[in-house]
Amino acid sequence: MQPEDLIKGSIRLISLPEVFIKINEMVEDPASSATDVGNFISQDPALTARLLKIANSPLYGFPSRIDTISRSITIIGMRGIRDLVLASSTIDIFSKLSSDFIDMNNYWQHSMYCAVYARLLALKCNALHVEPFFISGLLHDIGQLIILHKLPEMARESHLRAKDHGLPLSQVEREVIGFDHMQVGVELLRFWHLPTTILDAVGFHQRPSEAQDSPLGAAIVHIANHFATRVYPLVPNDNTKDQNNEIDIDPAALEIACLSVDFDEEIREEANIQFSSMQSMFLTKAA
Repeated sequence: MQPEDLIKGSIRLISLPEVFIKINEMVEDPASSATDVGNFISQDPALTARLLKIANSPLYGFPSRIDTISRSITIIGMRGIRDLVLASSTIDIFSKLSSDFIDMNNYWQHSMYCAVYARLLALKCNALHVEPFFISGLLHDIGQLIILHKLPEMARESHLRAKDHGLPLSQVEREVIGFDHMQVGVELLRFWHLPTTILDAVGFHQRPSEAQDSPLGAAIVHIANHFATRVYPLVPNDNTKDQNNEIDIDPAALEIACLSVDFDEEIREEANIQFSSMQSMFLTKAA
């Protein structure tokens, strides 16, 4: 069995909604304008309302209220809007899953905190586009949910063995299953035709120095995952050093991102504010 086999066997679960597929096509079509995208989104009242809430949230912090989708696209950009639709769609899709040994609410809190923190780090690193870092942070552990859905007993064994022996989950998954959740996550994102930079950030967030297409993305998600684990550990009641392979930050990640050791003090408060806002908008269905 290979990671791609899990994806091929999960088509009904992982297929993105038509609204995202259409928006993605329009964004990638040079002939489509921001007005075209705005008009299409406006046909979906629920999506329109959610995107306007996000545009007016602390995530962006605009001084004046944004009342129309066309205005939000002008400020956030078509690709930014597309990525936010992807985030919303992903949470809607996978919130259908349940588990008796993984706290799904905690999983989404961890992932959303990682997403918000990664976006703030990208801003601090002067990245040109920051939404892909948000998406990478949100989806960095998405392969765990595929394994949970397709191989529940192996997923249980991997989690219990990792917790009992203080081993990295990805290491135990490779021993039990033959591959890890990062490899599965990459195959899912490849199936969704996401950019290789996001695939790289997700696939190498535990080994950022090995990333080829997006070492900055991998480094930022690695760092964001570290702090997300401090706040929302995926394995409750363990100390930070043993939680789900979250040990000290890889010095290579700090070097790649050109970050000093005191960066967390500068963005922690804003991360908490933005997370609180995003949690109320994105995670109500996942709770």
